[in-house]
Amino acid sequence: MNTDTTATRGRSPCSLHQIGVMCGLAAGAWLGAAEAPTKLVTMGFSPFIISLGMVAGVFVARWTVPVALKGTAFVLMDLKEKPHLMVWAILAGMLWAVANTLTVFAIRDVGLSIAFPLWNTNSLVGLFWGWLLFNELRGSAAKDWSKVIGGAAAIVVGACLLAYATQHPTGTGPSHAMLGILAALGAGALWGTMYIPYRKAYISGMNPLSFVTVFTFGELGTTIALGAVFHGGLSNLWTELAKAQPAMFWLFLGGFCWVLGDLFQQYAAKHIGIGRGIPLSNTNQLWGLAWGALVFGELAGLGVDARFLVIGGSLVMIAGAVSISLAEAPASEQASWKKAMERECTRYHMDPARVAAVLRGEESPGNTPLKRPWWEIAIVLGALAIFIWLGLGATRQAIDVNLPWMLVLTSVSIVFLVVCGIILWRRTRFS
Repeated sequence: MNTDTTATRGRSPCSLHQIGVMCGLAAGAWLGAAEAPTKLVTMGFSPFIISLGMVAGVFVARWTVPVALKGTAFVLMDLKEKPHLMVWAILAGMLWAVANTLTVFAIRDVGLSIAFPLWNTNSLVGLFWGWLLFNELRGSAAKDWSKVIGGAAAIVVGACLLAYATQHPTGTGPSHAMLGILAALGAGALWGTMYIPYRKAYISGMNPLSFVTVFTFGELGTTIALGAVFHGGLSNLWTELAKAQPAMFWLFLGGFCWVLGDLFQQYAAKHIGIGRGIPLSNTNQLWGLAWGALVFGELAGLGVDARFLVIGGSLVMIAGAVSISLAEAPASEQASWKKAMERECTRYHMDPARVAAVLRGEESPGNTPLKRPWWEIAIVLGALAIFIWLGLGATRQAIDVNLPWMLVLTSVSIVFLVVCGIILWRRTRFS
C-alpha cells in the first residue's frame, strides 16, 4: 500500500504518516476534554443518564459534522458502494456504547485519574488486533517494532504512574473500588476490540465520515436499551432524563467534543493503523489530567513525591508518543497492509485500484463534486438550535471550576482542531 508521501495536485506537502500522527495527537486533546462532563456523576446522576446524555450529543454531532464537511450525497453514495460495512459500523457503535457506560461507573467508583489509565489499555488491545488481523507491523524491522510497542507500553506505564500519583480516597468501599477497576478494564477491552471494525472499514476505502453516521445508530440504540433495562423501563428512563435536563447541555457538549476527538482518531487509524493511531490518541490521559488538576482541582494537596510522579509519568507518556510518531511504516510493512486491503477487496468484490486511491488520500466516491441540497443547511441549523435550547435551560452545576484554566485548555484544543483540520482538508479533502 503506497502511502503517497509527496504532495499531490498542489495540496499540503505533509505525508499521510505525518497527518495520521497529528490527527492522533489532536484526538487526544478532544477526547480528554470530552470526559470533563462525566464529573457530573459525582452529583448523583445515574451513570446511564450521563452516558445517554453524552450519546445524544454524539448522535447529533455524528450527523451534523459529516453533512457540513462532505454532504449527504457523498455519504450515501459511499455507503451504497460498501453496504457490508454498515453492519460492522453498527457493531462498533454498540461496543462503544457499552464501554462508555462502563467508564462512567469507573469514574463514579474510583475517580477519573485512576479510571483513565486503566481503560487506556485499549491501545495494547488495539495493537494486538492490528497485528493479528490487518498485518500491521508485519515486515517491519526490529527497530520499528520497538518504537511502536515500546511507545505504546510507555504510554500505559506513564498513565499508571499518573494514576498512582493522583490516587486519593474515593469514599467508596473496597467492593465498589474493585467494581470500578473492573469496569475501567472492561471498557479498555471493548474499546480496543471496537477498532477492528474501524480498520476493516478503512482498508476497504470507506470514508470515516460515512462510517460514523452509521456507527451512531449502534451506540444510541444500545445506550437507550441499557438505560431502559437498568431503570426499569423507558418511562422511568425518560423521567430520569427530565430530572437531568438542567445538566443536559454539558453532557451534549461533552458528546460533541467526543465526536471531534473520535473523528481525528478515525483518520489516525486510517492513515497510520490502529497500532500507531490508538496509542497516540490515548495521550488524552494527559489532557484528562490537565482538566482534572487545573480546572477541577482534583490534585490539590498532593505532596512533593506525588508531584514528581505526575511529572515523570507525563514525560514517559510524551516519550512514548514521540517514539510512535517516529515509527513510520516502511515499504515492507506497507506491502503487508496492501495484502490485507486486497483480501477485503476480493472478499467483497471491490475495485483494488479505487480502494488504493482512497487510501492514498484521494477523493471518493466519484472524485467529482456532488450537489449540496438546501436541506443540509437545515440539518446544521437544527443541531445549533438543539444546543441553544439546551443552553437556555442549563444551570450551573455545583462543581468548582477554574475558569481561566478552562479557557486556556479550550483554546489550545481549538488550535488543534483548526490546524489539523486545515492540513487534513488540504492533503486529503477529508477522504
